[in-house]
Amino acid sequence: MNDEKLKYQLGANIVLYRKRIGLTQAGLAEKLSYSDKAVSKWERGESVPDVLTLVQLAELFGVTVNDLLLDPDALPEHTSKVEKVMEKAVEKTLKRKADKGIILGLSTVLVWFVALLIFVVLSTIGLPKSWIAFFYAIPANAIVLLTLRSAWHDFRWNRLLVSAIMWGSLLSIHVTLLVFFNFNAWKIFLLGIPGQIAVFLWFRMFRPADKEIDNG
Repeated sequence: MNDEKLKYQLGANIVLYRKRIGLTQAGLAEKLSYSDKAVSKWERGESVPDVLTLVQLAELFGVTVNDLLLDPDALPEHTSKVEKVMEKAVEKTLKRKADKGIILGLSTVLVWFVALLIFVVLSTIGLPKSWIAFFYAIPANAIVLLTLRSAWHDFRWNRLLVSAIMWGSLLSIHVTLLVFFNFNAWKIFLLGIPGQIAVFLWFRMFRPADKEIDNG
């Protein structure tokens, strides 16, 4: 099977399974955080999704990656070299996803362990309100996850993490002022409104372009 035939077959299968679960191109694009133009290119055989996206497509459609690549009329024993290579690549991708998931989980545990340690130490020496450390763990945890995912060029959750950093920081400042200075600075949360709009517009502006570049 040559590359053009593989692209065409993959595109045809995406159309088939997409319609089977009742999704439009725009609906599928939204679930994958891609633009509908990228999905249209896949279905026309003009470009192909990356390996990680193939895995996401297979999970969404409830099929295997091999199902997306195979000609429906082809026998299993006639699997091409290209498909075998893709299967191996998918296996490696899944393993990397599992490893990264463990790293993210350990990082989260470490951040909250540090917060717990600070709470235990400060409360032991008699410093009041030491539980505030847990509020600062919220933006700190988001910063760690954002840093790791950005280093891996995995930007799917960046908008959520940036929002968590912003709102978590505002919450921490509000609680600190309220507890230590008895000052109710609830209006500080109003700063989050334009901040959240800016975050949304920023990622809305760059995300489609990035996806189009990734998919040629």
